[in-house]
Amino acid sequence: MSALAEYLSSLQRDAQAADAAESVFRRDAAEHIAALALARATAFRRVNFVRSVADAANGAESEEISVAVAQAQVRVRLGWTTESDARDEVLSRFAPVAQALFRAAQGAQDEAPADPGGALAAFETWYLETRHSPFWDLFECYIPETPRVDF
Repeated sequence: MSALAEYLSSLQRDAQAADAAESVFRRDAAEHIAALALARATAFRRVNFVRSVADAANGAESEEISVAVAQAQVRVRLGWTTESDARDEVLSRFAPVAQALFRAAQGAQDEAPADPGGALAAFETWYLETRHSPFWDLFECYIPETPRVDF
């Protein structure tokens, strides 16, 4: 092989290596962006959901009423118009979150401080372990395409 052919071959290898490095970087970047987008979506779903539940249950006369109102708000937010054993289980497991939110809102100093974050984390963990998907996936809204009709 001539010196020129070797040189051109080395340039080709360098170009292929640069192409491969760029492809790996773009794949890694796309995965990182997707992970960040999922984390952002989950964080906003969490804050909007918990705020709506807390706002709905705020001002309840008792913890029991607050839990019932919070569970009703969960049903509304998820569009659950019918009952099922699975939904009832989710609502009952969500009750400690509602209780913690109520206690945090009341700010009672004579009890242990309320930990809504810990209660929510425990609920999320339970949901993930039993349903094998994050609770926040329930908020995915698939909107099927509909045909456009012009008159």
